[in-house]
Amino acid sequence: MGEHVRVAIIGSGFGGLGAAIRLKRDGIDDIVVFERAEDVGGTWRDNTYPGCACDVPSQLYSYSFALNPQWSRSFSPQPEIWDYLRDVAQRFGILPHVRFGTEVTGADWDDSERRWRIETSRGPLTADVLVSATGPLCEPSIPKLPGLETFAGTVFHSARWRHDHDLTGRRVAVVGTGASAAQFVPAIAPGVAALDLYQRTPAWVFPRRDRALKPATRRLYHSVPGAQRLVRYGVYLMREAVLLNFRTPKSSRLAERAARAHLARQVPDPVLRARLTPDYAVGCKRLVVSDDYLPALTRDNVTVVTDGIREVRPDAVVAADGTVRPVDTIILGTGFHNVDLPIAGKIRGKAGRTLAEQWQGSPRAHLGTTVAGFPNLFMLLGPNTGLGHTSVLIMIEAQLEHLSKALRYLRRTGAAGLAPRDEAQLAWTAEVDRAMRGTVWTAGGCRSWYLDPTGRNYSLWPGTTWAFRRRLARFRPGEYELI
Repeated sequence: MGEHVRVAIIGSGFGGLGAAIRLKRDGIDDIVVFERAEDVGGTWRDNTYPGCACDVPSQLYSYSFALNPQWSRSFSPQPEIWDYLRDVAQRFGILPHVRFGTEVTGADWDDSERRWRIETSRGPLTADVLVSATGPLCEPSIPKLPGLETFAGTVFHSARWRHDHDLTGRRVAVVGTGASAAQFVPAIAPGVAALDLYQRTPAWVFPRRDRALKPATRRLYHSVPGAQRLVRYGVYLMREAVLLNFRTPKSSRLAERAARAHLARQVPDPVLRARLTPDYAVGCKRLVVSDDYLPALTRDNVTVVTDGIREVRPDAVVAADGTVRPVDTIILGTGFHNVDLPIAGKIRGKAGRTLAEQWQGSPRAHLGTTVAGFPNLFMLLGPNTGLGHTSVLIMIEAQLEHLSKALRYLRRTGAAGLAPRDEAQLAWTAEVDRAMRGTVWTAGGCRSWYLDPTGRNYSLWPGTTWAFRRRLARFRPGEYELI
């Protein structure tokens, strides 16, 4: 009959580890976590580029049930976050449940057996419940640049950093100006001979104000956890207030003035400053928080190119205006596959269609967590659960609470599974879309990766995390059909 488990989890980042911990706390020990890499950590394992750090305050970037008193800075660097995840996995006994080097290649709902049939790179198994925790930042997006395949130098994406490739004295082209580029460009600029930054759209940049946390503060947090919880709650309230400052084009004007002042202080040259000034409302695209990104762009060896790329040659990049710039290294800071999540093409529901086929390029899920026609499937950080102002870990924990209550309901009823009713998912989607109207994400005058091909904001949650937590804290049986 083959191996069978109660719950199968895909991914061992914050979502996957959090799910495993919550399930074990609920007394469900028959779980397996599939991880295609050889260690836990998800995006914080994969992104090791110079300068990599979190753009959310450290105090909010840990599980609420496992605060970390050892953060060294107010914005935690990547190595510390990865260490935290590995420590949590060991401390809560999750490692024995993780199957490393195992990729999920397909998952089909078997309606006759009321279970998921899962294919992996190391063989098949079945599960009653499937939790997808692959996250939206797991698959790098590689742009289709004409001639890129002919380039004779070194090319890599920032999420697959080539640490064996010494950049000292190199002529480097960086494609993309998102959050990752804003971190690694200042880190590598001093050591390269020349750096050409190809900018399609400038970002609104705000001061980071990162600082080291004093040893005395860390000792206090370690000995008095309540003190850290109090600080965390204060940071949480401040970050929620940030949402009010840029939720609509009108309310974002004050934030825009602050960003313009930051730009003016750090970029004296009016010509360069004009190139770096966005023409859309603050918050429409992902914000960048940095104290060193803009100064790095004023260096003599850095050129900001706004003409786009016409083609790549074996030893150069040709801009849209015909300018040929010799380079020997190309670094792609071009983000990830978000709307076209690779996992969506591998999970097949009751009707025999994959998530990708059902979504048709516009992802939708009830409460951002469950999908009509896909029984016993729970998605962590699914559609409309992303944030532009605070920590997504708050959203993950709200979803884990919902998962816990859903499985408790199944145990109480004796049913084999559940899935949201079509009308419940439609009502939730309509509610989110109504709340999204008039916000910077839909009325901010720009296109962003938050929007799907139909123009719908499929990615972000338009309200406070408090409202999301409150909504998911209550499991409403009437919104689901039992199987």
